[in-house]
Amino acid sequence: MLLAIDVGNTNTTFGLLAGDTLRDQWRVTTLTRTTDELGLVIVQLLGLRGYRAEDVTGVIVSCVVPDALYTFEKASLRYLGQSPLVVGRGLRTGLKLRVDNPREVGSDRIVNAVAAFTRFGGPVIVVDLGTATTFDCVNAQGEFVGGVIAPGLRISAEALVARTSKLPRVEVARPRQHIGANTVEAMQSGLFYGYLGLVDRLARDCKRELAPPDGRGVRCVATGGFSHLVARSCDEIDEIDPDLTLRGLSRLYRLNRGEDRERPPG
Repeated sequence: MLLAIDVGNTNTTFGLLAGDTLRDQWRVTTLTRTTDELGLVIVQLLGLRGYRAEDVTGVIVSCVVPDALYTFEKASLRYLGQSPLVVGRGLRTGLKLRVDNPREVGSDRIVNAVAAFTRFGGPVIVVDLGTATTFDCVNAQGEFVGGVIAPGLRISAEALVARTSKLPRVEVARPRQHIGANTVEAMQSGLFYGYLGLVDRLARDCKRELAPPDGRGVRCVATGGFSHLVARSCDEIDEIDPDLTLRGLSRLYRLNRGEDRERPPG
């Protein structure tokens, strides 16, 4: 089975896949760990669900934290006996990056774009609601044409507390109504409903730019840690797939190992 690892700024997600089937997954905090500490975490996570290290026959990593990548590579080799494929390090994606500087595009955005185009075709937009909120836009020809990067929901909540003297730290949740009857509800309303407005407005405008003049025929899929909280209340979100990145990693692994006979995107 394939172990797909998505190393994000806040959390790291491990997915165990057989082909396109996601057998299991785990989410841990992205921390600075030694190779042995990380290896122990991986082996214990597998063992708790009845898997052995020997069950892992391949590893692929997408990492947006450069300082952490070396440890994941070493832990994979030492504890799983697998030298991982790394997104962005010479891997074929089948995705043409039609942007000013392709090297600036994060590996997670490439993986999401490949996964979305493979599943839905184009044009398609991926809204990743994680540490940052990103919009990744792929045209009808399967070309990544850019997108949007905004502060994530949790970052906004933390900034609000850090830059004010009296506002408390609040849970990021959907409040009962827009008009808050107290400070906590007022903050939750601003965060939650403000983000609905941000996502819907940007998604609608990106759809129009991908398929002028009305954006019809453009699919918009949400993923990331806040996808279920936010996206289900957005008018412009057509699909929610919290496992989109893991499926994209599986797709790229099979493409680069010659196991995928389907036509690659683009």
